[in-house]
Amino acid sequence: MAAASSSDSDSGRAESSEASSKWLDAHYDPMANIHTFSACLQLADLHGDGEYKLVVGDLGPGGQQPRLKVLKGPAVLSESPLPALPAAAATFLMEQHEPRTPALALASGPCVYVYKNLRPYFKFSLPQLPPNPLEQDLWNQAKEDRIDPLTLKEMLEGIREKAEVPLSVQSLRFLQLELSEMEAFVNQHKSKSIRRQTVITTMTTLKKNLADEDAVSCLVLGTENKELLVLDPEAFTVLAKMSLPSVPVFLEVSGQFDVEFRLAAACRNGNIYMLRRDSKRPKYCIELSAQPVGLVRVHKVLVVGSNQDSLHGFTHKGKRLWTVQMPAAILTMNLLEQRSRGLQAVMAGLANGEVRIYRDKALLSIVRTPDAVTSLCFGRYGREDHTLIMTTRGGGLIIKILKRTAVFVEGGGEAGPPPAQAMKLNMPRKTRLYVDQTLREREAGTVMHRTFQADLYLLRLRAARAYAQALESSLSPVSATAREPLKLHAVNTSTARPILGLLVCFLYNEGLYALPRAFFQVPLLVPGLNYPLETFVESLSDKGISDIIKACHSAAAAELAGALPETIRGSSWVRLSPLLLPGVPEAWLLPAQLADKTHALISPRELSRGPRE
Repeated sequence: MAAASSSDSDSGRAESSEASSKWLDAHYDPMANIHTFSACLQLADLHGDGEYKLVVGDLGPGGQQPRLKVLKGPAVLSESPLPALPAAAATFLMEQHEPRTPALALASGPCVYVYKNLRPYFKFSLPQLPPNPLEQDLWNQAKEDRIDPLTLKEMLEGIREKAEVPLSVQSLRFLQLELSEMEAFVNQHKSKSIRRQTVITTMTTLKKNLADEDAVSCLVLGTENKELLVLDPEAFTVLAKMSLPSVPVFLEVSGQFDVEFRLAAACRNGNIYMLRRDSKRPKYCIELSAQPVGLVRVHKVLVVGSNQDSLHGFTHKGKRLWTVQMPAAILTMNLLEQRSRGLQAVMAGLANGEVRIYRDKALLSIVRTPDAVTSLCFGRYGREDHTLIMTTRGGGLIIKILKRTAVFVEGGGEAGPPPAQAMKLNMPRKTRLYVDQTLREREAGTVMHRTFQADLYLLRLRAARAYAQALESSLSPVSATAREPLKLHAVNTSTARPILGLLVCFLYNEGLYALPRAFFQVPLLVPGLNYPLETFVESLSDKGISDIIKACHSAAAAELAGALPETIRGSSWVRLSPLLLPGVPEAWLLPAQLADKTHALISPRELSRGPRE
C-alpha cells in the first residue's frame, strides 16, 4: 500500500509538472538509432512546399556506417550512405531563381557534398597539399624493395614525431596495422603516389550581399591545416582564404561577405580568434582557461561553453561580460531563436540529462530528459514554428513543441539571485566618461605615451628655438649670471672722421630700476671699430612690471653736460623683460648703433641688423 501510494504521488507530481511546463511532448523514440551532434542537425524546406524536414548527418553506431538521413515527422523519409564521417551540415540558397529551394551541404572528410531536392548536385574537394619529402623518399625506397616494412614503420614514426609537415593518410593507416598485415599493405600501395589531403573540421554559412533570411549565402569551411575558406555559392571557387594559429572546431559569422563580416573561430589550442573582411590573420584573440565545447552568438555576445562546466559571455573584442557555472559537464550547445517575441537564448545540454536555456546569465527554463543529450536543434519542423529536437547518447530522438502561450521569464528555471541584481544601474555622464577614458587608456596606453613623448620633445625644441631667436634679436634678453652688465656697442660708421666727446645717458623709471652708472662719456671713437660700453641694471619692483630704458646720446646728453657735437645725433632703446628679480642685477644685451644720423628711435631688431639708412 505504501509503495502504491508513493507511485501515485510521483505520477501526480509528474502530471502537475507537465501541466506547468512550457513544452509539449510530441515524440520520444529511445531506439531511433541516431548518433550525431549539433553541427550535423539542420531544419530546412528541402522541396519548397512549406514542409520543413530534419536533416541528420548520422555517425552510425560506434562511428561505423555513416549515413545521411532525412526525417519527416517521426519517420525517416530517405537514407543514403556517406563515404566518411560527417563533420557538419548546412542549408543555404545558391541562386535567386525560382523555385527558391535551399541546397543541402554536408561536409565529410576532404569534400563537401551538395544536394538539391535530396539528389547529388555537386562535390567540392579541398585542394591537395604537398607531401613530406622524407615520407616520399621512404615510400620510393619501399617501392624498390630497398627497405623492409618494419624499418619503414620505424622511420615513419620518427618523421611523425619530429617533422613539421604531417604524414599522409596512407602512412597513418600503415602505422596502425599489425606486423602481419604490413607487407601486404606495402605491396598494395607502394606503386601509388603519396597524397596529403586535409579534412574539414567545421562548416557554417555567410550571407553573400544581403542580410535577408532568403538571401544567397556562401559556405565557410574550417580545415585541419589551420585555414578558413569562403566558397562561392554558384561556382564553388575559393573567394577568400584566412590562416589561423590552430585548427578551428567551432565557427560563428555575422554580416555579409561583399559588405562587412565578422568571423569567430574557436580552436583546439583553447583560444577564440576574431577575423574581419580583408584580414588574412586574426585581429583579436580570446584566451580561455579551458578547452571550448561550444560557441554560440546571441545578438552581439559570444557565448562559449568550456570543459570546466561553465558558460562565458564575451564581446567581439574579447572582453568577458559574465560567467555562469553549470551543475554538470556541457555536452552540446545551440541557439534558440523565437522571432515572434524577439527572443534569442542559448541552449546547453548537460551530462546530467538537463537542457538549460539562458539569456545572458539569466536562467529561463530547464528541460529534463531521460538520457544525456548530445545534439540540439530549434526551429520550424513540419508546420510548427517552435520545435525543439534532441538526440540522446543512446541514440534516442526527442521532439518537443513550445506552447504558443509560453513566455520565458528570467529566473523561471530555478531559485537564484533576484532579478534586480542583474539590472544595470544608470551611470552618471561624468562617471561613464571617466570609465570610457580609462578603457581607452588601457587599450591604447602605449600609443598615447609615445604621442605624449613626441609632443613633449617637439615643445622643448620649439621653446629652445624661440629662446635662441630671442637672444639673437634681443627682443627679451635674459642674463646668464647674477653679475652681468648691460652691454652697448658703439660704432663710428664714418669713413675718415673720428668722434670725440660723445656723451651717453640712460632715461628710466627710478621707481622700477636703479642704474649705478646712468651717465658717462664715451672715449674717442675711431671709424670702423666696435667699442663695448657696460653698466648694471637692478630691478626694484616685486610685481613683475617692466618699462622702457632709453640710451640717449647726442642732443639729449649734450644738454645735460653742456657740450654738443653737432654732427652726432641719434638714440636707441629696449624694453626690459619682466623676469628681473628685485635686488638682483640682471644682464641685458642692448645692441645699439651710435652713428652720425638723424635723431630717431631704433628697435633692437633693427639695430641688430646694422645702421638704418
